[in-house]
Amino acid sequence: MESINRTLERADLYKNIAEQYGTPVFVYDANVMIDQYNRLVKAFSTVPTKFHYACKALTNHNIMKLFQQLGAGLDAVSIQEVELGLLAGFSPSDILFTPNGVSLEEISLAIEKGVKVNIDNLSILEQFGAKYGSNYPVCIRLNPHIMAGGNYKISTGHIDSKFGISIHQLRHLERIVSCYSINVEGLHMHTGSEIVDVDVFLKGAELLLDAAIGFKDLKYLDFGSGFKVAYKPGDLGTPIEELGKRLSDLVMKYGQDYGKDLEMVFEPGKFLVSEAGVFLTEVNVIKQTTATVFAHVNSGLNHFIRPMFYESYHHILNISNPQGKERIYTVVGNICETDTFAWDRPLPEITEGNVLAFLNAGAYLHTMSSNYNSRFRPPEVMLLEDKVYLIRKRENLNDLLATQIPVEFKVSELHKSNELVEAL
Repeated sequence: MESINRTLERADLYKNIAEQYGTPVFVYDANVMIDQYNRLVKAFSTVPTKFHYACKALTNHNIMKLFQQLGAGLDAVSIQEVELGLLAGFSPSDILFTPNGVSLEEISLAIEKGVKVNIDNLSILEQFGAKYGSNYPVCIRLNPHIMAGGNYKISTGHIDSKFGISIHQLRHLERIVSCYSINVEGLHMHTGSEIVDVDVFLKGAELLLDAAIGFKDLKYLDFGSGFKVAYKPGDLGTPIEELGKRLSDLVMKYGQDYGKDLEMVFEPGKFLVSEAGVFLTEVNVIKQTTATVFAHVNSGLNHFIRPMFYESYHHILNISNPQGKERIYTVVGNICETDTFAWDRPLPEITEGNVLAFLNAGAYLHTMSSNYNSRFRPPEVMLLEDKVYLIRKRENLNDLLATQIPVEFKVSELHKSNELVEAL
């Protein structure tokens, strides 16, 4: 894993950031994000291709601006992400709104802003057709019924998934489109994350291409993403270069049968930002029980939920003592829940006050963080070229109270139990 060597080489920089901004703190290396984006562009350079950054992975305004400046579009899954994207400088035509289970009202708000709209169920598609007819182009999301691999919670293309219109409902879909003369400009498919087998991805692509025959005015085919990154030494990621060549060849050949070239669209999120992120925490307590040595850090599932939510592995480095003798630790948080980051993990000897670096911390962590236990969300720092930027401050008590409304009230004596009244 390149990220291990990269973090160890920058150990002093990360320790300085931890000292300057405190811990816990998220640090994002924008240079890694740029490299990941350029790798995708190069892999798919033989066919017209657009990459929409799936901002749900990391919605910091500055990260969104970075990808906008690189030439990416934006994949938004809520009207709020659409609005953030517009504020970040994306043009409406470069934003694809891909919600799930929202009302027609929210879709209409996106249409008012002029962004591209992706619909993933027949009910809303029929309502959309009745209201807009052919007056506003739309993309349609299909469910290919394919298990992409990885954790079941992040697979979105299988038969039990809530996402997309079943590939077996094409005839119904075509009837709705025909009845309302809906202008279908794109077809979309997303099987979920953790794809390592190119053949699995191509199988889904072939289903999308087969479905496209029934839609004569398409401009693009959206293949989602699901590109995997390595999380541990020896782990495999999606072979992007092989996928780029084989899928580009397939789409290019398909264009000849379809009658025109179709643009390819992808929505990478984790692939672009995961490896760029490092989460710095400080060890509060070393606690040895009869069975386990715990390293308690000053964070928890309120900041770093993926290990508890997805059972995901995150490599951990002791950047305060990287060459120390290895011992076995279970790394846990300070939340009043079981928030275990790593069970029985060999790590260079840890002492209280050491700074631990959690890798692959760029995706689905700060965006999923919370104020559970009334703890503050951590700051975010961005590294770009040789500069360090604070891009989100640490929260404080005023932030916790900002949306709460204090009211004056007093509980009536009548509402207290007789026992309590007598005791008083």
